[in-house]
Amino acid sequence: MFEKLFKLKEHNTDVKTEILAGVTTFMTMAYILAVNPNILSAAGMDRGAVFTATAVASFLGTMLMAIFSNYPFALAPGMGLNAYFAYTVVLQYGYSWQIALAAVFIEGIIFIFLSCFNVREAIFNAIPMTLKHAVSVGIGLFIAFIGLQNAKVVIGGSTLLSLFSLEGFQGLNDGAGAFSDVGITVLLAIIGVIITAILVVRNVKGNILWGILITWALGIICQFAGVYVPNPDIGFYSLLPDFSGGISIPSLSPLFAKFHFTGIPVLELLVIVFAFLFVDLFDTLGTLVGVSTKAGMLDKDGKLPKIKGALLADAVGTTAGAVLGTSTVTTFVESASGVAEGGRTGLTAVTTAVLFALSLLLSPIFLAIPSFATAPALIIVGFYMLGNVMKINFEDASEGIPAFICIAAMPFFYSISEGISMGIISYVIINLLSGKKDKLSIVMYILTILFILKYFLL
Repeated sequence: MFEKLFKLKEHNTDVKTEILAGVTTFMTMAYILAVNPNILSAAGMDRGAVFTATAVASFLGTMLMAIFSNYPFALAPGMGLNAYFAYTVVLQYGYSWQIALAAVFIEGIIFIFLSCFNVREAIFNAIPMTLKHAVSVGIGLFIAFIGLQNAKVVIGGSTLLSLFSLEGFQGLNDGAGAFSDVGITVLLAIIGVIITAILVVRNVKGNILWGILITWALGIICQFAGVYVPNPDIGFYSLLPDFSGGISIPSLSPLFAKFHFTGIPVLELLVIVFAFLFVDLFDTLGTLVGVSTKAGMLDKDGKLPKIKGALLADAVGTTAGAVLGTSTVTTFVESASGVAEGGRTGLTAVTTAVLFALSLLLSPIFLAIPSFATAPALIIVGFYMLGNVMKINFEDASEGIPAFICIAAMPFFYSISEGISMGIISYVIINLLSGKKDKLSIVMYILTILFILKYFLL
């Protein structure tokens, strides 16, 4: 049956190899089940419902990847995109999470259309490679910064930001806070980063997930020893899973189909949709090309034969995810770990999808994982994304300066969309006025005009 469905022999693989590859992929990306509820709950969304939406959307998207393309890639709510959703659209711009979900839903519908008519590849080709790399790097810094904030390693101060100190934290929280709550968690987060880094260096499979679990376990030990004392008044809760309600799946009802389009001007909504669209576009295509190259799946012309099906799975997954109640679903670069284990067909993806479905029964465990334990994951994911900076040609100032502006704007302005818009605007203006207009396409001119209008009209 598996041979008929996935053509295993044609791809020089077997059932055992594919299943092991699927398990490996799940292990490397299961951290999203703990991280995504933590990030989206900052936007006021129910953590339990976000967990269920994350698991179900990951199951659906990954299963569709197997059905539409027979590729070993897994999908889940994307890192960076969830941060933009919670910290930029909701917390910075002040829109409700229902409106943010509406933007994700619209993005998914647009992506379905673009995927069916091969427009996504055309848009991808129009954006300079420099800016594609810069967006990835900027998001990496932004994600790492959020991780440091969530763990309270970085707090507010006289210089806008400062390294954690108990006095500084108490000054920002009306004297609340002690080493037994916030202090020990900051220390545990730092230890967690070191542990995760060691696991990465030693090429331990599932290193990010193991880093989360080990950091959490150290926290539980501290709680039992009385070193960590929960203080719910300032957001520090018990680290022990609550199985008092038995094994049950958190309801989707707080989030399911709750998006709406009221209360936001059309132009502002379009800007938000485009930001989701832009980041997801390059994240997905970049991941597909990068992992496919590693797996030897590209044809002689360097193209991915069934990319249309893969992109369609991504688009449908995003649309379904918005209905379920989570941010943009995208292809995970962690799929490379399964490919490295020999995964070559959709059976790898099916295995990963089934594990996401089974994880629904373990919600008390994933929901008990605190932000100081997931912070190391955010920081290490930021490290992975930062690697693209080496692909930017900084010796050519017409390429390097716009890339630098794009990268710096994201963490400094606490906004992915600002980095994207400033990167594109600076790239076009600098090259146009420097006599290098041959590097620019009509799409880049259009995007620049739209972004400039955004600053004047919004």
